[in-house]
Amino acid sequence: MIAKLPRLFNFAPLARGCRLVLEVARLPVATLCFDTRYHPEDVRDTHRQFTRRHPRYKVIGHKQLGVALIDLRRLTEPAMYPGSGAASYVGKARKRGYRLAQIDRNDHIDAIHAINTSMPSRQGRPMDARYQDRAAHYEPLCHYRYFGVFDKREQLVAYCNMGRFGNFAAFAQLLGYRNNDGVMHLMIADIVSLLLAEARAGAGPDYLMYDTFFGAQPGLRQFKTMLGFTPYRVRYTLQ
Repeated sequence: MIAKLPRLFNFAPLARGCRLVLEVARLPVATLCFDTRYHPEDVRDTHRQFTRRHPRYKVIGHKQLGVALIDLRRLTEPAMYPGSGAASYVGKARKRGYRLAQIDRNDHIDAIHAINTSMPSRQGRPMDARYQDRAAHYEPLCHYRYFGVFDKREQLVAYCNMGRFGNFAAFAQLLGYRNNDGVMHLMIADIVSLLLAEARAGAGPDYLMYDTFFGAQPGLRQFKTMLGFTPYRVRYTLQ
């Protein structure tokens, strides 16, 4: 009779956990300050969302580790932004006639709905059901700005909503048609350039947030990196 060999211990999960701990330990730390003067109700609500327990890792906050940030104060040479990787995409978009503009979403309800329903899934996940409904009216928030990218025929091809919450601004929605024209690179690069100009005038935020790196698909992680976002460990305050 042949004795069964003991099952070998699987070290892979432990190794992945150790790598994650080391990665987290090396993250730079940023303090993001929520300021209720921008909008008392929404700022408090957003603070609760960002600091609630992570759905998988209960011991950390929902948006605490691997938060994708650009420290706008460190971009001392705005002309060097974005780096060479993203600059080629931005240049391609400009040559093809795309431009960024601030918009009133109520002037583009059908165009936004067309973008929202242009793909059944993004980043490997089905689109949320709320994107399938055509909005009857958008209620703007005073601490938000709404941007769109237009093609040379003046058709909306991408849009984003960006809120100012204190010493940082954050993208709430950022969506466009999928193509290889560099439209999304142009959108973010031009918004960063706008924020840098405001920072030089003493009115801009210190940081720009684009959700997190952890959990994002590799393509989206690369996209964020190309545009200057870095993973941070974040501390939040509320005033």
